[in-house]
Amino acid sequence: MMELAVVILNWNAAVDTIRCVQALSSWGRIQPTIWVVDNGSTDNSPEVITRECPSVHLIHSLVNLGFAGGNNRGILAALTQDSRPVLLLNNDAFIDEDDVILLLETLHSSPRIGFVGPLLFDADQKDRLLAAGGRNPVLHHHSHTLRLEPGPPVREVEYVVGTVILVRPQVFQKVGLLDEAYFFSMEIADLCLRARQQGYLSVIDTRARAYHALQRSSHLRETLHTYYIVRNRFLFIHKFCVGMCKLLLQSLWALYSLALWTKLVLSRRTSAARAVWLGLIDGLHGRFGGQNERVMPCATNLSQYQQTR
Repeated sequence: MMELAVVILNWNAAVDTIRCVQALSSWGRIQPTIWVVDNGSTDNSPEVITRECPSVHLIHSLVNLGFAGGNNRGILAALTQDSRPVLLLNNDAFIDEDDVILLLETLHSSPRIGFVGPLLFDADQKDRLLAAGGRNPVLHHHSHTLRLEPGPPVREVEYVVGTVILVRPQVFQKVGLLDEAYFFSMEIADLCLRARQQGYLSVIDTRARAYHALQRSSHLRETLHTYYIVRNRFLFIHKFCVGMCKLLLQSLWALYSLALWTKLVLSRRTSAARAVWLGLIDGLHGRFGGQNERVMPCATNLSQYQQTR
């Protein structure tokens, strides 16, 4: 029997989380210890999850800690219990037991491997590849690798996409946890780069597949997602670049953000334009961490989104 710790975030999406937990609980060859972190839900998610999934370890945060902070709560809890590999799994992602077994076998094949991920596909268009690993997010406009070239089944990448990622527990112990200053987006790329500096590799196993239901979060792609992607590039540059390289990359992404803002203003996509502008200003001025309340146009939009989950 293979052992595994699974960390799942929940934010006003109990139905998704329960579906995810029930799928994991049906496995026969892997014995997962499941940690669900409720990330400041404003509905009755904790009560529903506790009732429907009594075997999970539920951690209830009173505030939204973001992807980084929420996962860190679950990772710390898992590490205090034992030294099992840790699977970070979005509650709107789908992966079969056989695919996780492949990831575990790959992780155990070499002590240098710190992170393993599957090929990630669109749950609604199952042949549409969303990511075959990722590339440096400040050196590429689209950091997800979208083409699968011929090659061996296990391939080194710059980072593994955080939707489904298996992590060697020693990585957290040696390198540290996710940087919560990002709040959402690029924190996994940051962790993989820090781990690479300590000798750990990030790989994908092309034999394994997972699926991501993008429509579940489509309501926020023009606001919160856009803001954090724009802003967090500046944090990534600040942490890993120096000298002329740092200046050039800051200038490049500032100009890109201004051009994108102009395009969105002209096309009257007001919410997205505002998100880009705030992301640019905050990135240049070093305002990081969670900024959901400032970015969302109004609280009504956020409530409407939560009610659809």
